[in-house]
Amino acid sequence: MSESETVVLVGGGGREHAIARALAADPACEVYACASNRNPGIAGLAAGFGTVEETAVDEVVAYATDVGADLAVIGPEAALEVGLADALDDAGVYTFGPGSEAARIETDKAFQREFMRSESIPGCPDFAVFDDMDAACDYIDDYDGDLAVKPAGLTGGKGVRVIGDQVTRQEAKAYLRDSDYGRVVLEERLVGEEFTVQAFVANGEVRPTPAVQDHKRAYEGDEGPNTGGMGSYSDAAPELPFMTAGDYADAVDILEATVDALPEYKGVLYGQFMLTADGPKVVEFNARFGDPEAMNTLPVLETSFLDVVTAARDGEDLPRLEFAGKATVCKYAVPEGYPTDPSSGAKIAVDEDSVGEALLFYASVDEREDGLYTTTSRSFAVVGVADSIAEAETRADDALAAAGDGLRVRHDVGKPDLVERRIEHMDALRGE
Repeated sequence: MSESETVVLVGGGGREHAIARALAADPACEVYACASNRNPGIAGLAAGFGTVEETAVDEVVAYATDVGADLAVIGPEAALEVGLADALDDAGVYTFGPGSEAARIETDKAFQREFMRSESIPGCPDFAVFDDMDAACDYIDDYDGDLAVKPAGLTGGKGVRVIGDQVTRQEAKAYLRDSDYGRVVLEERLVGEEFTVQAFVANGEVRPTPAVQDHKRAYEGDEGPNTGGMGSYSDAAPELPFMTAGDYADAVDILEATVDALPEYKGVLYGQFMLTADGPKVVEFNARFGDPEAMNTLPVLETSFLDVVTAARDGEDLPRLEFAGKATVCKYAVPEGYPTDPSSGAKIAVDEDSVGEALLFYASVDEREDGLYTTTSRSFAVVGVADSIAEAETRADDALAAAGDGLRVRHDVGKPDLVERRIEHMDALRGE
């Protein structure tokens, strides 16, 4: 067990509620938190909660200093982009998160791809980078095959357009010409099943966690616009049902090759992969926990998260991670109209007594004196944990009774027929 440590957690979403729960489970950890919204789940676990914009670097550093923080964990990518980890480190608060330069692996998709190519990281698709939108449109016309159109900067998971899936070539070109993106990446469309492997990284070491599959589309049946993620599931094994153990190992190899080429990296490295007929390819890297994927991973982590962070700070070997060997299913409740026209500022009620055996994680809600209010993002998530995906899904779906009026859910995440379709899809791609 670690000696007593004071940790500042930055961020107020569902991911950060899961992080707070994992930290607070260690009796040696005292958690303080700061975010732009007051998340009641985090506030209930923290010794103190400061209302501070996550990207207000000086204010966050001042808060961390005021509470005597030894350590910090940063949830949102925007805070990493503006150099919050650098500033906290400079102030003597060891931060389990990359500095702004290393965080470019997420915050600059052009850098990400060029880094992969120059360092010969496996799994890199064919791509080209443009800052001239007319030239990008010509590339679309000339390219033999479908493309994914990606703004180089952060877009909250909602900026990508995939030709042949979401848009036509003409629509993709109109999207580029109407945008104010200064730089875009055009890359070959990858066909297969997406999955994520997150890893704890420090001092050149990589400790991977079980694979998770997120569901970005807003509506059931994988219909509608992309969101920040409507739900996700993991299995009792490290791999998912449509994967082999070799697929999982190949994804971990890619993460390890990335860290070998970026030895200063610390924090969580999130690899989003497409499992193709030729094995895993990299869709993107993120420089922090995923949301919702953190809510699948941390509840089944039996190793103290605090021990991971203190080992990283102290230059020790990161502990080998132990997991409960359980499946998880996470489902989000979101404001009506999310993601295109979400109803924000609406007062909602969450019936915590209806959650049953599932876990409840508050996300982008704001707790005020007279109750709970929506923001423009996802409101709360429920997570079922059980021996099988099917049982975990039942627990999560039953817990959605906690969602009152004004909230919408995607019920099909983790259901047996959806999981079976993923298996059949990969079997067909592999010719099995």
